[in-house]
Amino acid sequence: MLRIASQPRANWQQLATEFGFHFHTMYGEPYWDESAYYQFSLQQIEQDIEAPTEELHQMCLHVVNEVVQSEALLRQCQIPETHWDYIASSWQQRQPSLYSRLDLVYDGSGPAKLLENNADTPTSLYETGFWQWLWLENLVDQGSIARSADQFNSLQEKLVNRFSALKQQYKYQRIHFTCCADSVEDRGTVQYLQDCASAAGIDSPFLYVEQIGLGDTGYFTDVDDTPITHCFKLYPWEFMLREEFGDALAGSEAQWLEPPWKAILSNKALLPLLWQSFENHPNLLPAFFEQDAHRAGGGQWIKKPLFSREGANISLLEDNQQRTQLSDGPYGEEGFIIQQFNPLPRYGEHYVLIGSWLVDDQAAGISIREDSSLITQDLSRYLPHIIL
Repeated sequence: MLRIASQPRANWQQLATEFGFHFHTMYGEPYWDESAYYQFSLQQIEQDIEAPTEELHQMCLHVVNEVVQSEALLRQCQIPETHWDYIASSWQQRQPSLYSRLDLVYDGSGPAKLLENNADTPTSLYETGFWQWLWLENLVDQGSIARSADQFNSLQEKLVNRFSALKQQYKYQRIHFTCCADSVEDRGTVQYLQDCASAAGIDSPFLYVEQIGLGDTGYFTDVDDTPITHCFKLYPWEFMLREEFGDALAGSEAQWLEPPWKAILSNKALLPLLWQSFENHPNLLPAFFEQDAHRAGGGQWIKKPLFSREGANISLLEDNQQRTQLSDGPYGEEGFIIQQFNPLPRYGEHYVLIGSWLVDDQAAGISIREDSSLITQDLSRYLPHIIL
C-alpha cells in the first residue's frame, strides 16, 4: 500500500462542474484531493479487504438476528421500546437493504480491523462510484498511470443492478428520495442514487425530509399529497424513531431504504456485540459497553457514543481514565462503548481510513479518506486509489 504523489488534472474543477460534483470543496477547504493516490496490489484488495468485508458483513447480520430476539439487547442498543416490534418485523420479513460501508484500519500488511459499520446513511457514494473512476480513466488516457492499472470499484454497476432487483423482485416501481435541506453533500449523494435508480427504470422523485407529510389515512405523503410507498432516506433511524411522526412509521406501510433493522447495524453497540459473538476474530478490535469497561484491562481505548456520526464525541482513554477529548459534538446521552485503540496508518502527516462498500451483501469497492488528525470527520479529504 503506497501513497504516490500525482499531478492534479488541469481542468478537474471544470469537469466537476460539468458532472455535478458541487461539493469538491467545502467551507473553503478541499474535500476531493487528487494531489496523491493510494496504490494496492490485487492480493491486498482480494485477501485483506474484499473477503474480510463480506465475512464481517455476515457477522453483523448474525448480531441483528440476536438483537431482535432479545429485549435486553434491544434496550442495550437504545432502541425505543415502542419500536421493538417494528424493528423486529422488518428483519423477520427480510426487508431489502441497498448498501453499507465498513470503516477499516489497514496499512497494507493486514489484517484489516473494523472500526465501525456505516450501515444506515453512508455518504461519499458519488465520489467513489463515479468520480474516482473518471479520474483513473483520465490519467490512464493521458499516460500518467499505466494502462494495466485497475480500481476496486464496481459500486455503480452493483447499485444499478440492485435497483433493478428491487424493481423486479420487490416491485419497487417508484421510490421517493429524500435528505435534509441543509447539506449540499447529502443532496449530491441522493441525486447520484436517483440517477442509479432511473438507470434501472425506477421512477425516482425527490423531496426534502422537511417536506414529508402525514395524511389522514396514516400514509406519509409528498408535496403533491401522493402516498409514499417506497422511500430512500439519507436520514438516520435514531432520529426517525424519536421524531414526532415516529409513532406513525409502523402503520404507514412505507418501505424504507435503508430498512428499520439497519438501526441495529448503524449503532456503535454493534461493536461490543460483535466481540461477544466472535471474540478474537482477526478483523475485530476488542470492544465493550462502558459499564463493562473493567473487562478491558489496561492500555489505550477509544470511547464512542452509541449514535456518534462523522467522528463526533470521541475520547482516548488510558488505563480506564479519559486522557484526551479527540472531537466534540452533540452525542453521548445515549451511552458509550469503548474499543481498543488501533491508530490509523500514517503517511507523512496524513492519517488514512479505508471505507469498504457493500451492495446486496457483496463487496463493491473502497473509498479512502485522509486527515491530519487521528479522527476522520465530515471534511476529511477524499483521495482516489488504483490496483497495480
